[in-house]
Amino acid sequence: MRSEVITVRTGSRPTVADITAEAERFVAGQGDGLLHVFVPHATAGVAIIETGAGSDDDLLRALDDLLPTDDRWRHRHGSPGHGRDHVLPAFVPPYATLPVLGGRLQLGTWQSVCLVDPNGDNPSRQVRFSFLPG
Repeated sequence: MRSEVITVRTGSRPTVADITAEAERFVAGQGDGLLHVFVPHATAGVAIIETGAGSDDDLLRALDDLLPTDDRWRHRHGSPGHGRDHVLPAFVPPYATLPVLGGRLQLGTWQSVCLVDPNGDNPSRQVRFSFLPG
């Protein structure tokens, strides 16, 4: 298995960062197999969604509606409402596995691989790509 870690700068606001290009570079020339994308953080996730047409902002808004940043959370360190960030991986998992054929990701027309990071307390994140050949 081939594996590599990249660093993604997410800044100080909730963000959906498109990492499709990095994933494509990682699998280029690898033949057939599976790409596993993993975020080793308790407050971030991986989503396969359309970006650039508002879906990324819609996802963040939906997460705010579902998991408000208020004082209801028992987990209280960090910025106000940070406890909700620790619940996020139950809704947006910290991993995704994608098919690769001929060294190319097999995404649908509008699909992108995205890092979802609602936690502005951490301005950068690690993402591990692992390729398992077929």
